[in-house]
Amino acid sequence: MQKESKIYIAGHRGMVGSAIYRNLVSAGFSNIIFRTSQELDLRNQQATADFFTEEKPEYVFMAAAKVGGIHANNTYRADFLYENLMVQNNVIHAAYQHKVKKLMFLGSSCIYPKLAPQPLKEEYLLTGELEQTNEPYAIAKIAGIKMCEAYRAQYGCNFISVMPTNLYGPNDSYDLNNSHVLPALIRKFHDAKENNIPFVEIWGTGTPMREFMHAEDMADACVYLMKNYNEAKFVNVGTGTDISIKNLALLIKKITGYEGGLKFNTSKPDGTPRKLMDVSYLNSLGWKHKTNLEEGITSVYQDFKNKQGIKVW
Repeated sequence: MQKESKIYIAGHRGMVGSAIYRNLVSAGFSNIIFRTSQELDLRNQQATADFFTEEKPEYVFMAAAKVGGIHANNTYRADFLYENLMVQNNVIHAAYQHKVKKLMFLGSSCIYPKLAPQPLKEEYLLTGELEQTNEPYAIAKIAGIKMCEAYRAQYGCNFISVMPTNLYGPNDSYDLNNSHVLPALIRKFHDAKENNIPFVEIWGTGTPMREFMHAEDMADACVYLMKNYNEAKFVNVGTGTDISIKNLALLIKKITGYEGGLKFNTSKPDGTPRKLMDVSYLNSLGWKHKTNLEEGITSVYQDFKNKQGIKVW
């Protein structure tokens, strides 16, 4: 991938896609193309094919997806399965048809079985039942991995896949109904502080363990692997460390300066007990994350506050 190579970022306005864009621009890449979802509906096979015919990208970062937290995944099960399958099928197939030099598919750590051994190694895929609340999304992402593997095996396409851990960063969603746990907690603690609410409600028991990675680190890993990795095996991308939801809440409470209490709503689902990625393979390829969790959340909270004049949810 050269500085002048034509690079298409699908999902450039999302948290990961926008971070990949910033990373590429800062590294001197100058021929980056993208379309908003209003300009190009990737669920539409013909529109996607026409775009590839017109633009002829050489490299593709497949970061477009319908995403959300436990509530969104569990409520919009059909939408998460259908839309993600359609988008990735159309982009991956068009990349094959138009002889794209390399494509990177971004999956999710939810592809792993609910009760898989920890930390999660790449070879644990399809060794057990999935977590029920996000099963449709996980199935779509597993299909994307297998599609890249199949196109590589049958057609010789250099299509690679990466599995991010839980991500946070600029351009995250702070919608309390559809967001992931970390931005939802930032929003809850900020609102509680601003409105002198005596406690913040946390979904579940607070005991599940989760790993969190800053989107800028994820983008750096993606660009590194796009430049240096050409194997069929998909790659876990994460930090290799995790934290309980309760301790995450306490950390965000500290960063936001909220002085009230915590109240755990145990009628709400916990989700998977633990999801820690084994990143030894990624580290062996020469890449390691840089941002620690406290400094990352501090910077994200500052960004959140700076945008309070703009509607961010």
